[in-house]
Order: sequence, then structure tokens, then C-alpha cells
Amino acid sequence: MEHVTQRSLLTAGALSAVLAPAVDAMAAQAGTAQPAQAKTGQGAPNVIWILLDDVGFGASSVFGGLVETPNLEALAAQGLRYTNFHTTAISSPTRAALLTGRNHHSVGLGLFPETAVDLPGYNAQIPANKATVAEILKNNGYSTYAVGKWHLTPAWEASPTGPYTHWPTGKGFEQYYGFLFGETDQWHPQLVDGTRALDDDPKGRHLNELLTDRAIQYIDQQNKKPFFLYYAPGATHAPHQVAKEWSAHYKGRFDAGWDSYREQVFANQKKLGLIPQNTALPPRNPNVKAWASLSADEKRLYTRYFETYAGFLSYTDAEIGRLIAYLKQSGQFDNTIIAVVIGDNGASKEGSEFGSTVGLGAVLYPNGDIARQLKDIDKIGTEYASANYPLGWAQATNAPFKQWKQDANSEGGTRNPLILSWPKGIQDKGGTRTQYGHVIDLLPTTLELAHLQAPAQIDGVKQDSIEGTSLAYSVTDAKAPSRHTTQYYEINGTRAIYHDGWKAGTLHKPGTAFDKDVWELYNVAVDPTETNDLAAKNPDKLKELKALFDSEGKKYNVFPLKDNLYQQFALDRSAYKDQEVVELNPGVGHIAGVAAPRLYSKYYRLTVDLDIGANSEGVLVANGGRFGGSSIFLQGGKLYYAQTNGVESALISSDVPLKSGKSKLTVEFSPNLWSGADITLYQDGNRIGKGKVPVRYGIAYFPYDEGFDIGRDQQTPVSELYKSPYAYNGKLEHVTIDYKAPLGSRVVGSVNQKVINTLISLKK
Repeated sequence: MEHVTQRSLLTAGALSAVLAPAVDAMAAQAGTAQPAQAKTGQGAPNVIWILLDDVGFGASSVFGGLVETPNLEALAAQGLRYTNFHTTAISSPTRAALLTGRNHHSVGLGLFPETAVDLPGYNAQIPANKATVAEILKNNGYSTYAVGKWHLTPAWEASPTGPYTHWPTGKGFEQYYGFLFGETDQWHPQLVDGTRALDDDPKGRHLNELLTDRAIQYIDQQNKKPFFLYYAPGATHAPHQVAKEWSAHYKGRFDAGWDSYREQVFANQKKLGLIPQNTALPPRNPNVKAWASLSADEKRLYTRYFETYAGFLSYTDAEIGRLIAYLKQSGQFDNTIIAVVIGDNGASKEGSEFGSTVGLGAVLYPNGDIARQLKDIDKIGTEYASANYPLGWAQATNAPFKQWKQDANSEGGTRNPLILSWPKGIQDKGGTRTQYGHVIDLLPTTLELAHLQAPAQIDGVKQDSIEGTSLAYSVTDAKAPSRHTTQYYEINGTRAIYHDGWKAGTLHKPGTAFDKDVWELYNVAVDPTETNDLAAKNPDKLKELKALFDSEGKKYNVFPLKDNLYQQFALDRSAYKDQEVVELNPGVGHIAGVAAPRLYSKYYRLTVDLDIGANSEGVLVANGGRFGGSSIFLQGGKLYYAQTNGVESALISSDVPLKSGKSKLTVEFSPNLWSGADITLYQDGNRIGKGKVPVRYGIAYFPYDEGFDIGRDQQTPVSELYKSPYAYNGKLEHVTIDYKAPLGSRVVGSVNQKVINTLISLKK
């Protein structure tokens, strides 16, 4: 994305203002009816919602953490800090609940778009009668913008041809720039502008910078209308990638380890008044080793992981600061309501016990392979590592709470900080609020503060009521009792219910009977860190709360409970899943990995029709990238098939030089669960090469962060034999993918589902 000067943007806005009356007049003369524009009141506030990703309660300095976030501190110093605010425990459900003001099962996001099943609470389709904040504010006369992570589009809708119903622009955002699914490479992001996949080369620029530039550009183009901006960076979800100067700032700062970090943060939080003085720190989780018990090599590796993470969070704070500085410089800050939710869930456990430099590839090394990771230690943070820290740092940055992301039964999974800033409207600068809140509350809070109404109808569709409770009452009264008194939680069978300061919850083990789950009971009003289980002492209260969960679950489409949703990732739910033969032309553009034709777990014959010249070279088809993908390319007169899962790489080439002229080149992929996949290369039906590539647990690799391209490898290269995009320099006419397996072929009919579930859950 090129820099656009403020002058050019203002000139464009002025030109639009001058031309608008003439355009309207011409439309009227032509008999075209112009849609009525909603009007906002004089001086209506702008609104910015900022949602960070995978940040534990005790990570940022503004809530007692040891990672410096001075811009969030400054924002809180002239606004309010909410210490009893909650999310759903995981990405898409939190985002759906936040944007709609309704519980996540109410809007079909019981888990992810990638795990959708045909049940109202889990179909990943936000219904039209439960409009998003963007639709509501747009109806009230606001311009609406979104940048960053979305993760609410069903996989089968993510093709270049849509449908775009559940894309950001289909849910009320007039402009969108970001990535559609759960994560993306920060140095080579998979970006969409509106509904168009981008080919932009970031040229070494970080995704945070790109998103902030675009957010400022959107605001700069405003023309006398209030705006709503949803700013949702990929930070600090894995991969943890950031420029070296940011991680170097923390060199040696965390050498004392995660146990010391946790104790320091706990003390800070008491000092800042964020938790009661009598709060107890839960014991270390049994799955986390004591820092003192680690080897010197483990300490060196794990410290580097966290230095990188800390740099990533601090850099994200700096980009937020750049956005705020622009608001101040343009005179818009004082009348802008800014809400910052620091994390869509608790800190992530997905780096496993040992951490990872290779994303999903880490699951191939259940014992961590510390020696291999140490060889890659200087890659952590760079484009050559898909890094995530080990479990001990997740517990540390969740201080003072226990458990972590995905655990909907625990405050460690669901309690996240909220900062609310509005210089024009908040008098108690630097105040702290302890009222219970949930992400569904932010929409009604914003509407009440801005004196706006949720319309009864949007686009002719009658709207269901908003399920959240406004927190506006707490802005002027720090001691007001909580008005949000009941809230259920559920993710993949793990569940909890909060009511009037009490909480009951159970950590469900998938595959076991729900009625055998063991429930715990806490009085979180006096025991916020859930250290004193009262289930045995107060069985009547537990029975009461379990019954309340059942009634809330029926009300909000939680039932039937599902604990096998991660298995849905193994299903082919792409836009091409029902086609035995897929026909594609080079102009199809970039296709997101989850929506693309599947090339990694079942038999196929892929044929490319092309012209081959004496110097022809480049990628014909690429799926995925450096940390999981396959690529078919020409180089040095030969045809190559390359594959990697981030750890193991394979390369097969033709045995003979390719013939020039019009040709059909074919790659046949025939997987076998126990011995890998047989790869056979053909030119015009004649076999020209053969080999074997690794297949574990029924898959060759998992292309989540990157997508599918014809005629290039757009983001990171699958093979180190070339640099992306390595576009094919000849004429490429057509690609055919035939999934009809020949009779008697060794095709994987089933896979080790348990391991695939593990692979995917690590990625979320």
C-alpha cells in the first residue's frame, strides 16, 4: 500500500463534497431514487473499538504486567479501567458477541467458521435480524470502517466469488482492509481490500503498520460525518513476529523466568488496586514446570520467545499510539469514544509446553526437540519463524488467574481488561471500575453514551433485541452495583455460569459424557482467582447454578452441547468441496487456504495446460507457504513438486528435461496413511518423475496462514529454491484438479482424527 499524503486525501474529500450536489441532481433528472441518509445529532462522537488478540490479563503494564504499553497507560489515565470485564474464551465467538451485542451462540458462532455444523448455535452465519454495530451505526449516519482480523466468514463463502454476505462489507462496514481468518503472517499477510484479495508486497513493512496506515487513511477521508472504526490487529496472536529492535529492548529482562514474572505482576496488580488485597495467587498449573527446574538451554530458548512476544505487544501499543496521535493532531480525540479490549481471550496455550518456531510443525515433536529449536533461536520474530511461546508464559501473562485461552470455565480464559476513553464525556480520569461486564455489553454502552438508538428494522429486517447490558451507568458511578448479573460461557463442551457474584464451571474433556463432568463452585465476588472451591460445602448453590446454565443454554442456542467441533477442521468445507473435477483459470486470483481446492489430504491429479519455452520458469500452482504448503514449479528445464510442513521438506523433480511447446504437465498425489504419499510427475501423459513425500496422520501439511495461487507463490515460498512470488514467465492457460481416484489406488479413506484435532487446536 502506497503512502497517501494528507493533502491529497483532503483534496479528494473536498472534490467529493463539490461534486456530490451535481451527481445527486443528475441522478434526480434520470429518475433514480437516492437512498435516504440517516442523520446524526450535532457533535455526535466518533467511535473506535480496538480488539487485541491473545493477550492475558497480566501482560500489559496498564494492568500490572511487565510488558511496556505506555500508550494504553496514557489512554487509561484519562479514561477508565474495567477490571471485571469478560470475553468468551476464544476468537470468533468473542468477535461475534462483541460486534452484535448478542451471545455467541445466538449469532451462530458457538466456535469457529471453520467448524460450522447445521445447528442454530454453531452454523457460523450471523443472522440478518441480529445486526452488527457497524450496521446500527451506519443506520445512524456514521461512516463505518474495519481493519485487521475478521474470522467470522464461513469457509465456503471465502472464495473470490463470495457470496459476501458474511464478509465485513456484508455486515455493515463500508470499507475493510485486513485478513479473513484466525491468523496471518505479520511480515507477509494474506490481505483483503473490501472483497478483493490483494497481491501487495509489504516490502518489509509489518502488518501493524499497514493496518494503522489504512485506518488513518479512512479517517482522513471523512467528510463531516462521525465515523466508527473497528481496529483488530493480528497482534498478539501467533506467529509472534516483530522487528528485532522491539524484542532487543527486552533482552535480559525476563531471565528470572515465568514464576518470578507471575509474582511480580500479582504484586503490581494489588498495588494498582486492580484486585482486592486479600486475593490469593493460584498455585502453578501442574502442566507448567517450575522455572528453576529447567535446563540452561531451555531457559535461554524460552526467554527469547517471551522477549519477542513482549516486543510484539509493545510495538502494537506504539501503533495504537500512532493512531491516537493522529486523532489528537486532527482535533478529533476529545470527542472520540475509544474502547480497548485487551485480548479476545486469555493468554494462549497453543505454543504447547515447549514453544514453537514452526507453527503446526511443532506437533511432530511432542518432546519439544529443544536442540532443533535452539538452532532456530535467532529466527524467532523474523519471517523465517512461525513462533509461539511455551505454556509457562501463558500462565504468567494470565496473572492473577488460572487456566488460559479456550477454557471457558475459568477467569484465565475469559477475563480480559477493558479501557474506556472519551475525554469529552468521562470526568473520572484514571478511574477504576469493578462492575461485571461482558463483550456483549460494549454495543449498548456505546449507543447509550452516544445517545443513539438501535433501529427496529435494518434493510427491512425486524431486529431482535440486544442481549448485552449497557455499562454507561458505571461511567459516572464507580460504586454502582453491577447490572449485568447473569452470564453463561461455553466453548467445545467446557462451560460455566455466572450469577450475582457466584460462578459454577466445569472443564470438559472431549469424548467423555457431559453428565459425568465435575463442576466447581466459586464466590468470585470475594475469590476472583477461583482458589476456594465451594462445591462440596454448598451443593444447593451449585445445583441452582447448574439449572440456571441449562435455562440460559436453551435460551441462547447452546444445546445440543458439542465437544467434537474441532473435528470439523478435517472436513473439506471449501468452495469446491462438492466438485469431483475443479477447473481453474489463472485469473481466479488468490484463494484463502480454507476455501481453496484441497491438495493435502486426498488423492488428486493436477494438470496444467501451458506453453513451455526454452527459458520458462516459475510457479505453476502453490498452496500454502513456508510453514505448511506445496508448490509445483519449473526451474532449469525441469518440473518440480515441493512440500513442507514447516519441519520436514520434500522435493521431487522430473528425471528428464521438459519438452518445449504447448504441453500438459501433471502431478499425481496418492496418499497412504502409513508410508507417505506417492508423487508421480507427467508430461503429456508420459511419466517423467516419481518420489515419495511425508504424510502423517492423513495430511501432508496444513495450509492455514497462506492461500492458493495459480502462476505464482504469493506470500512465503514453499521451497527455498526460489523467492516469492516467482511468477511463471510463460503462458499458463488452465488448471484442472481431478479427485476421482483410480480403482485400486492406495487412497487414505480415514485419518487419525485425534491427531488432526490436536493440530488444528494448536493453531487456534
